[in-house]
Amino acid sequence: MTEKQRLRSIGDIARIAGVSKSTVSRALNDSPLIGIETKERIRAIAKEHEFWPSVTARALSTRASRTVAYVIDAYDSECGLESPFSLEIMGGAATGLRELDYDMLVVQADQRRGDWAAEYLGSGRVDGFILMPYENKRLHVERLLELDAPFVVWGFRDERRFCSLSSDNRRGGYLAGELLAGLGKRSIGFIGGDCADPEVVDRRKGFLEALAGGGAGNALLGEASGDFSEASGHAAALELSRRHDGLDAVFAVGDMMAIGAMRAFAERGVRVPEDVAVVGYDDLFVSAFTTPALTTVSQHIADAGRRLARDVVARIERGVAEAATIPVELIRRASA
Repeated sequence: MTEKQRLRSIGDIARIAGVSKSTVSRALNDSPLIGIETKERIRAIAKEHEFWPSVTARALSTRASRTVAYVIDAYDSECGLESPFSLEIMGGAATGLRELDYDMLVVQADQRRGDWAAEYLGSGRVDGFILMPYENKRLHVERLLELDAPFVVWGFRDERRFCSLSSDNRRGGYLAGELLAGLGKRSIGFIGGDCADPEVVDRRKGFLEALAGGGAGNALLGEASGDFSEASGHAAALELSRRHDGLDAVFAVGDMMAIGAMRAFAERGVRVPEDVAVVGYDDLFVSAFTTPALTTVSQHIADAGRRLARDVVARIERGVAEAATIPVELIRRASA
């Protein structure tokens, strides 16, 4: 096998050029942080060995597509195109991009193919990414950082400096707990999600803090998990009802799970809010039209989508990368 055939990664180019992987990535993406001589040397090596030729072509071109990829999981129905939350925030992002004279391309990222981002970026089809996958979010972030690609990610933050946006999840959970504690609820169920999901973790923390501060520190009877779908909320509510007598309130960390919970209670002849108060999280459009109308924590989904658009364009055009938080608000309706 020839040396040319063995080159399959940025690391291989870095080894030949005697530079770091980040230097190779920046050079291929025409970063102003890399000197002209170094860029030309790295591009020459990449071209010689036919390494991601589409990436090289993009780096050698000054033309922009004025298109942003909206990235979801290839195999996740609940946080993909079927998800009401995903559709609403995607609509906000599309509106925001249109206002900035950008188009949006929906991309289903296959975690089994590590080169998906390089292909879209290098072919010139997109200039940056709005990263929305629920599964393997950290893995996708790592790949985009390695490429030095412009992106903004929803609901994921760490100590490194990259562009991210999330709602104030801890405050949102606190608002839900504060309401239920103030209503005198003392036998409360919690419907969460993946315990490794930082959004779920923060909503739960805030909720428990509010219960403790409101004199209801021992009010949490039990917890059940869902996947943010209506069906999983229905199953979780039935589980909580079977395990705990006297349940008088439920907080679900997603509106669709809260709607599923209300359906489960209705099927059992349990009245909402007279017997059980229900609070959701998201403020989806449909939440105002359930029976009863759902009390929920709003994270201003459409505005969040527009903010994602503004942030990724700022990263593309000016190199701005910052972590930002969307404020939340309790929307009081009939269910609690």
